This record gives sequence, C-alpha cells and structure tokens, in this order.
Amino acid sequence: MSDLKINNITNRSDDGGPVVAGVSTVSTSAFMVMPSGNTAIRGAGSGRGVFGGGLAPSNINILGFITIASTGNAQDFGDLTSARRFPAALASSTRGLFGSGLNDTKIDYVTISSNGGANDFGDKIRQGFSASGLSNNIRGIFAGGYHPSGAIFRDTMEFVTIATTGNASDFGQLSQGGCHIGASASPTRGILMGASVKESPTIVNTIEFITIATGGNAQDFGSLTAPTDEGASVSSQTRALIGGGDSPANASLTNKIEFVTIATTGDATDFGDLVKARSRLGSCSSTIRGVFIAGQSAEPATYSNVIDFVTIASTGNATDFGDALGAGFEQSGCADVHGGLG
Repeated sequence: MSDLKINNITNRSDDGGPVVAGVSTVSTSAFMVMPSGNTAIRGAGSGRGVFGGGLAPSNINILGFITIASTGNAQDFGDLTSARRFPAALASSTRGLFGSGLNDTKIDYVTISSNGGANDFGDKIRQGFSASGLSNNIRGIFAGGYHPSGAIFRDTMEFVTIATTGNASDFGQLSQGGCHIGASASPTRGILMGASVKESPTIVNTIEFITIATGGNAQDFGSLTAPTDEGASVSSQTRALIGGGDSPANASLTNKIEFVTIATTGDATDFGDLVKARSRLGSCSSTIRGVFIAGQSAEPATYSNVIDFVTIASTGNATDFGDALGAGFEQSGCADVHGGLG
C-alpha cells in the first residue's frame, strides 16, 4: 500500500489543494489525536514579539510583529484602538496588553499568535504615558508614568489578571514617582531600573524589585552604573537587562547595556553596547534573546527604525536584527516567550 500525501494533490489549475466536504471517515490502525482548545491557546508561546504605539512625529496606533528566534524586518500586525505614545506593554503566553497613553486610561489587548489588531481590555486607574509594564503568565503590572497636567510623576503600581478583561487594581508604590522605567521580570520577581523622577529632567540609577504574586511596595535592589532613563528592558528567567536611554537626559544618548541577576540583589554589571546609541526605544524578549526596537537616535529628535538583539545568557554587543515598520520612538513591546513566563 502506498502513502497518500495530501500536500501533493492539487486542483486542475494547479493553484489550490483539496477540499474535504461532507461526511468523512478515517480508517487507521494508529491513533489520531485531534487538536484541542481554542486557537489562541494552541498558538501560545509562538515566539512572537509585538510592539506598537509611538511618536513619529505625531502619536501612532500601528502594531508590528517579529519572530524573535529569527532575524528580519517587522511585519504589520494591525492597529491599537487609538493612537498613543509609550503605552506600557506586557504579556502572557497568549495575550499582549498595551496600557494608556497621554490623556486616557485605556488598556488594549491582542492575541499574540494571530494578527488583526487590538481590542478593548478595560481601564487603568490613572492617566499618564511612559508607564512601564512587566508580567508573569498570570498578572500584569503597570508601574509609574507621567501626566503633564501638573507635572505628575506617578509613584503608583496597578495590576490586572491577563486572562480576563477588566479594570486595573492598586498593587503598591514605587520609592518615588517616576516614568521611563526599564521593567522586566522572572516568573516571581519584577525588576524596575532607572527613571525620570522630576522635571528638568532629573534621572536616577535606582533598581527596585517587586514580588508579582503579591501586592506591596517596591524594595531596593541595587544601582545601575550610571543614572539612566528612557532605556528599555528585556529578561530571561534569570537575568534582566536594560539598554540605551539618556545618561544624563537631554545631554547624551547612550548605547550601554547593563544586567542584573534577578534572584539576587546587587548593582548592575556592564553587558555590552547596542548597535546604535538611542533613547525612548522599545523592547521584547524570549528567554534566549533580547530585542531592542526603534527609538530616538540624536538630539534634536531623529527617528530610528533600527532593531537589534543580544543573547541574554552571554555578554557582548548587540547585532542587527532588521528594521521596524517605520522610524519612530516611544514604541512599546511585549512577547509570548519572555523571561517572566518561566
């Protein structure tokens, strides 16, 4: 008996495959197990990074995606429900969430394994942009943020349960109000690195941590090698990295990458350099690779479309990955295989 290879059967015009219609039966001596669960669950952990929002030069609503394990240019994913800059982003193995922009409290969600854009999730408690997002596979945390009305630097953290939809709840407080914080996670801990804490701006080298499963205030972890804000963070289960940013703000952009070991406390160590110095960049990661996306590459503002990556377990300089959908900065990213998912 010969094998019937379905992928070799075409129609007469050789432009399509077979269509199985009506009642079909299969006779086999082997087991055949049909897929179970919904398509989003079956696509969990696809290895995708999704990023969106930003400023280029006005607020944008575009979402793009990459396959983290490969290299290449970003592809279109769809749109956010509204244009916004620096929406805090976080993800489980199935869903990505994008928090509020400048003058709203909206939270959007996407199904990472599919395309098609974002849907409404609920609302954050407080307005503001440049908040930061981190998560494990259950909880997502939004930390800090800035609202220009009254120059409010948020010292609050809020959380959501990613698998449901609904509004955020209070989680705890940072040691001081700040925005542009580098945020990443292991399955148990969230790491928060650097920040803008005052107008002028004033930036800090603080590193703090939280325990994701519980509510509570951030605790001291250590210090970066230099004050940094507007950098972007990635993580494996064991290491958290921050790359790029202003150091000091509005004086010099940095290409520096630093890292800490998440399960301990202590000061950051030099990792290597980005391909190009820039701030206001986005990021996403797998447990193996950290990817840094777009950003501001000069003063006054010059928009970058650079995507570069590092291998998190090693140290060394970043390597070119490809190009973002367009040049811009203040994009935010998330992935369905990051270090917080175990």
